[in-house]
Amino acid sequence: MSDDRATNGELCLATLRDTDRDRYLACLLSPEDKRPALAALYAFNAEIARVRDMVRDPLPGEIRLQWWRDFLEGGSQADGLGDTGGNPIAAGLQDAIETYRLPRQTLVAMTEARIFDLYDDPLTDRNALEGYAGETASALIQLASLILSPEDAARSAPAAGHAGVAQAIAGFILLLPIHRRRNQLYLPLDLLAATGLDRDSFLVGNDKPRISAAIQAFAGLGLEHLDKARRAGPLQPALVPAFVPVALVEPVLKRASRRGADALDGDMQSPQWRRQLQMLKAAVLKRF
Repeated sequence: MSDDRATNGELCLATLRDTDRDRYLACLLSPEDKRPALAALYAFNAEIARVRDMVRDPLPGEIRLQWWRDFLEGGSQADGLGDTGGNPIAAGLQDAIETYRLPRQTLVAMTEARIFDLYDDPLTDRNALEGYAGETASALIQLASLILSPEDAARSAPAAGHAGVAQAIAGFILLLPIHRRRNQLYLPLDLLAATGLDRDSFLVGNDKPRISAAIQAFAGLGLEHLDKARRAGPLQPALVPAFVPVALVEPVLKRASRRGADALDGDMQSPQWRRQLQMLKAAVLKRF
């Protein structure tokens, strides 16, 4: 590994420690030679996922995402990548793309999907939810799988697809208090309608019984996808680090099912030490 590549890997890992502690641990549980590429991939994901938190208005957020899209689609180099602009995450991602032949269009789609986060438009139905999750969380698992073992990655695609949807739903539940404060909603409208709610009545938060039913149905949908991911076939040992963060999903979904409307204001997240133990257990047992 070149000195520049090693430095970029260290910088990406250090950034990830601050922006996504769970995937930082997943990197540490991966083979040493794969860590720089995984750290760059995960750091890139963290950067585009937190754009809404870094801007006050959608336009500056779109500009930030456009920079990444221009970088990924730039034609100044033979591989189609643009100038990294001195950005160590971009440089690390460029190394990962070149080394592991990661599909650029998948990364572009991840970036474009995050435009949705900048606005307060609702997800119309479960298909829209699954499409968003597929281009973000599921794609991230699949890209990590390509880094870890290209030979096994194709066989893991169905598991990655369902696991990503479950992971996205768990993430939305954890962020419900934040999303509600900024008038944002990720529960699909058809699910709300089935419980007698609409977007506004859910966000107001007064109808606790129906809100509990909606959150329980949302968590149930996540558990359904998690079960499908586990049934998709045995997880190849080489791909375990890509799926280790999925081990954190089930406790969140089950807690939300029990607490219902309390998820609007309560903290559904487990302590960091417990999450680390869950991920270590998943890595040792080679299952999520």
